[in-house]
Amino acid sequence: MNFTQGEIICLDKPYGMSSFGALARVRYLISQRLGVKRLKTGHAGTLDPLATGVLILCTGRKTKEIERLQYETKEYVATMRLGATTASYDREHTVDSTYPTAHITRALVERVLAGFVGEIDQVPPAYSACKVDGDRAYKLMRKGRDVELKPKRLRIDAIELLDFNPAARHLAVRVVCGKGTYIRALARDIGRALGSGAFLTSLRRTRVGQVRVENCVTLDDFPAWLAAQDIEDNTLKGDQNI
Repeated sequence: MNFTQGEIICLDKPYGMSSFGALARVRYLISQRLGVKRLKTGHAGTLDPLATGVLILCTGRKTKEIERLQYETKEYVATMRLGATTASYDREHTVDSTYPTAHITRALVERVLAGFVGEIDQVPPAYSACKVDGDRAYKLMRKGRDVELKPKRLRIDAIELLDFNPAARHLAVRVVCGKGTYIRALARDIGRALGSGAFLTSLRRTRVGQVRVENCVTLDDFPAWLAAQDIEDNTLKGDQNI
């Protein structure tokens, strides 16, 4: 492998770590292996800290492909709790409101999910990395500032109902979508369309383009994976920033 010329690394991001945190760990390990101060590295598509799954990292000259990779179709498996909402639309915040769910049937769920397939307008979560006058929306929210984001047009190719348990107020779906889709916001909108509320309880990105999560290396396994690679560019030892 030649990390300076450029490699694409397919990582299974762990729960509780930011995408940047995962990237920083991988970059540090590769830089140590090469004997350089800092290897140019980037990721193609952010995953929230509470989400797991496919995170594509690019090194060296392959970072030029990040924009292209961000447009690849993505697939997620998401679970939601019905009848309640949180400020972030996931488990980062505690429940702030509850709603009735007795009227929600499987037929209603399937009808509502079908209504989100195709091109839709989605308002991103206020707790997100979207920029408002140059500042990240989530940073403004954490400072107590009100944030109003405009809807964005995006594409959802498919939503498959995997599980519906009305007694547990549990819903699981598989979502195939394009760039810019916030599954947290989709959970919010599904809850509203059901005449109730909903928030995300788990999210796993299972595919980006042709890359499937079962073919990714975990962060725990990455040191052993890296040690097993035949690396061509370790002759660059001493170059402090490549």
